[in-house]
Amino acid sequence: MAGHRQSKKRRYTTWAVAGAAVVAGAGIAAQTSMAATAWPAQKTFTGRAFDTCTAPSEATMKAWHTGFYGAAAVYVGGKNRGCNQPNLTSKWVTDVTAMGWKLIPLYVGSQPSCGSGGSVKISAATAASVGRSEADDAVAKASALGIKAGSPIYLDMEAYDTTNTSCNDAVLTYVRAFDKELHAKTYRAGYYGFTSSSAKAVATATDRTDLPGNLWYALWDKQNTTTADWPWGATQFTGHSRAHQYMVNSKEAHGGVMLTVDRDAWDAPVAITG
Repeated sequence: MAGHRQSKKRRYTTWAVAGAAVVAGAGIAAQTSMAATAWPAQKTFTGRAFDTCTAPSEATMKAWHTGFYGAAAVYVGGKNRGCNQPNLTSKWVTDVTAMGWKLIPLYVGSQPSCGSGGSVKISAATAASVGRSEADDAVAKASALGIKAGSPIYLDMEAYDTTNTSCNDAVLTYVRAFDKELHAKTYRAGYYGFTSSSAKAVATATDRTDLPGNLWYALWDKQNTTTADWPWGATQFTGHSRAHQYMVNSKEAHGGVMLTVDRDAWDAPVAITG
């Protein structure tokens, strides 16, 4: 993910380590702990988005608002966040959303013990408690930026060996605890992961309890779509609940300003601000 700014070679290596096979799953992503709460209406964006490690300056965001991209992911926090964020303030959020940008909050929490991403790892013994505390931190960080209740927070989970049963179980325990706590604080649960591993683990889990209702899948096939290459059941993550990272390390210029970004096809919730 752009949040770690790994080299393209390393990212493809970690992706491959987890296994390239995609297994079709069944069932609709349920957000079971949301039912009892009156939720703000979901704010949805459908179109092209980008993500990059450090939130660009306001001047760059203004230059890039040409219509090619309509949304940008921002790394709101997490112990494994890969970059400092000198530009990312509540004023920045207010100003860039006033330009017309939609924002995608992303949180890089603890990572799998059987994966290469991040230095802070998930432990089976503390997966649930850490998931809850990191969700609290994610909400606090998002709220401080002016990202309001009802917004999604996308949990970044890098590639890992899903055949390692104890590791995979710990990851899912952590994710469930994280998502349940988000829901308790009236934030929607989203998830970024690889179709070969971390996203597959969520999409194909038999028990859907407290798993994220919005899936942002990394599949670098250069297809700007959330449907044509969707690797799981057609009834999964429907109703504006999918996003697709389809190209990484794309060096491009808009409005005369050059950036290196990852490209995303988006049809899912975005932040509620203002």
